[in-house]
Amino acid sequence: MQKLLELYEQWSGAAPQDVERLAAAGSNREYYRLTDSQGQSVVGCIGTSRDENHAFVYLCQHFTKRQLPVPKILAVSDDEQRYLQTDLGSISLFDAIRGGREAGGRYTLKEQELLKRTIRQLPNIQLRGARELDFSNCYPQPAFDTDSVLFDLNYFKYCFLKATELDFHELKLEADFRLLAKDLTAADDVQCFLYRDFQARNVMLNAKGEPCFIDFQGGRRGPYYYDLASFLWQASAKYPHKLRRELVYEYYNALKQYTEVPAPHHFVDRLSLFILFRLLQVLGAYGFRGYFERKQHFIASIPPAIQNLRELLDERNLPYPYLTDVLERLVRLPQFQRIEATASRADGYKTTDNNPYKPHPQDGPATFSKYDAQGPLVVKVFSFSYRKGIPEDASGNGGGYVFDCRSTHNPGRYEPYKQLTGLDEPVIRFLEDDGEILTFLDSVYRLADAHVRRYIQRGFTSLMFSFGCTGGQHRSVYSAQHLAEHIHQKFGIEVHVCHREQHITQTLKAQ
Repeated sequence: MQKLLELYEQWSGAAPQDVERLAAAGSNREYYRLTDSQGQSVVGCIGTSRDENHAFVYLCQHFTKRQLPVPKILAVSDDEQRYLQTDLGSISLFDAIRGGREAGGRYTLKEQELLKRTIRQLPNIQLRGARELDFSNCYPQPAFDTDSVLFDLNYFKYCFLKATELDFHELKLEADFRLLAKDLTAADDVQCFLYRDFQARNVMLNAKGEPCFIDFQGGRRGPYYYDLASFLWQASAKYPHKLRRELVYEYYNALKQYTEVPAPHHFVDRLSLFILFRLLQVLGAYGFRGYFERKQHFIASIPPAIQNLRELLDERNLPYPYLTDVLERLVRLPQFQRIEATASRADGYKTTDNNPYKPHPQDGPATFSKYDAQGPLVVKVFSFSYRKGIPEDASGNGGGYVFDCRSTHNPGRYEPYKQLTGLDEPVIRFLEDDGEILTFLDSVYRLADAHVRRYIQRGFTSLMFSFGCTGGQHRSVYSAQHLAEHIHQKFGIEVHVCHREQHITQTLKAQ
């Protein structure tokens, strides 16, 4: 620490007025915010690996020359064990989208826009960042190659697969591992800067709210698909199906500005292989940290990762027969029973042509189709004011569930929200930050799922849900809209939404 302070004083001409240790990340590096008497701050780093520090400093200086959104290196110690960089602030993308993540994937428009701005910048650092870059400075290796792929696949085998005690033929599995490694490192891919650890925690939002990139010291030469799969198929992010599809589309269009891109079908075929690889890679890490190091956080991350793998296997004919067989048996193990999807079902998709990535004309090149309609059932969801009575059931069946939202915190009591509804972003943020409505809806979803599933099985054609609150404007509107989208996304059936007091109707057509 003293040597870092000396480096700061040598650079600035004075000792820092204040020193704040920043929260530790996943590495063994230590970070400090050093602030002068005028309130201007920089970030100082102490690292134990000279080679890793060298890689970051070199890449950071190179990216700065390319005018990419990264911190600027201000000073480096002679032994490269310490350095100073510009302070990008304290808000990461991970922090900024916390509300949507903790709401089970119900990201607000503001959060969605942050994700889109970030994903549009990714090709910038991948392609422009690779120009004139000397990859020999990368750590621990200069390129994504077959050996590194096989290392991660065997990490999955030994740290996760074997821990499940699932029987498999080691030589047959190894043969498919080698085929997958060969496909992932195919020479026809554009070679760019592969960030490798591209995730929301490694994106900072500067004072203008623009994304800036950090912690790319593990980067190397490699195909751009890797980072896209790494970012969008991170299990804990819980990106809803529609948002993930939009982000792939944003990336694909941004990529066109820097290089010639493959046809959409080829792009998504290649992307699917990297999704498979990333899922196996993270399961290996979760297995080691969870099963062997007994860290509960990683054990808790396994079910959503297994769910992503299960859904990929359901929808893709992967060209690795034995690996596919092993994975299909893996996801059916009792300890990995199918977890119930929520309103933010990350990957709830099913197609009739066995191609979940089939382009939709209205959505762009990389899309993921959802559940086909599973019967003639039509669900009607109402929001209403108790002052004006419970909605009538026009089907003649006597109506269905009626939920009272009045026990939850009411944004209508506060002046900024009085003219808004539960469809407006400020009200959505209020309700989700408060959290009561989310707990309320969790119980509703469980009840609704069981009822819709049984109605489909019995061939019934009509089901009704109604949500009431004091004015039929905020809590009931939010709840009705989210249940309608949840049922539509999960079951693919037709859902009619009526916000009675707002005179708003919507039909979510069967998929």
